[in-house]
Amino acid sequence: MNRAGVVSRRALLGLLPASACAQGGAQDYATPFALPARQGPLQPLGGLEFNTARLGLGSFSALHLAPDLTLTAVNDRGRWMRAPLLMRDGRPAGLGAPVTGRLQDGSGEALTRPRSMDSESLARLPDGSWLVGFERWHRIRHFAALDAPGRFFEAPPGLEDAPANGGLEALALMPDGRLLAIAEFQTARGEDSLRRAWLGGPGAWRERAYRPAPGFGVTDAAALPDGGALVLERYYTPLEGVSARLVHVSREAIAGGSVLEGTPLLRMPPDAPAENWEGVAVLPREGGLWIALIVDDNDNPLQRGLFALFEWKP
Repeated sequence: MNRAGVVSRRALLGLLPASACAQGGAQDYATPFALPARQGPLQPLGGLEFNTARLGLGSFSALHLAPDLTLTAVNDRGRWMRAPLLMRDGRPAGLGAPVTGRLQDGSGEALTRPRSMDSESLARLPDGSWLVGFERWHRIRHFAALDAPGRFFEAPPGLEDAPANGGLEALALMPDGRLLAIAEFQTARGEDSLRRAWLGGPGAWRERAYRPAPGFGVTDAAALPDGGALVLERYYTPLEGVSARLVHVSREAIAGGSVLEGTPLLRMPPDAPAENWEGVAVLPREGGLWIALIVDDNDNPLQRGLFALFEWKP
């Protein structure tokens, strides 16, 4: 077997703690596809379907997009990926060669036990370090870099009582330095229609509540430059399948003391394929905002790992 095959196979098996996958063309790692046209200030730029076998991982649950178009994602197997997003004629064209690795505990050991490695949310701090939120063992960890040990970070009070598979899916750094955290299914004040939410940070967490659409859970959030936020919600039943929506929570709602609730911006479908949309990122860009979404394919061959990019000029 040649070296490229060895590297690809090891990346696929998750044996490289931090590695560059074998070199290849943009479409080796992701294939472009068109998104449906829509009316209004939020316009589709296009999507990518990931070649997860070539990438060596899938099941992405949180997303960050940097100004230099570096795409960073974590998955619910405790792994991370960093890759250049390649654009052509203003549309996503593929991914450059990715670098991948495993998240570590405080001693520098890779997270490999199912209860400890379910990373679901991601936020980048101004110094370039990262916060990662986890389910099952509900917690937040601080990483100087994603290939560095994960240090203790004070989680919102009460998060430890969240359902095993319904914890901290949404974590966003707001422009004022506070964190917005929303649990996927943990109810607030005993009300099934509300999700438990918090605003603040260590020593200063303030409990809030978030109202999703009926039957929806919260899968991610991203801050907006004006102090508002976007929240990604998902719906699933075995009979009806999966759908999602992206809503805008105004800065006034976040600054106030009432229940947080959003106005729909996107519905998937029809604005993007019906899939398990789990991550959202916002990037200020050329007088507007780019909104990026990513799918968790659950490492299931019947699902697709997708990325979608929209431009929003409010």
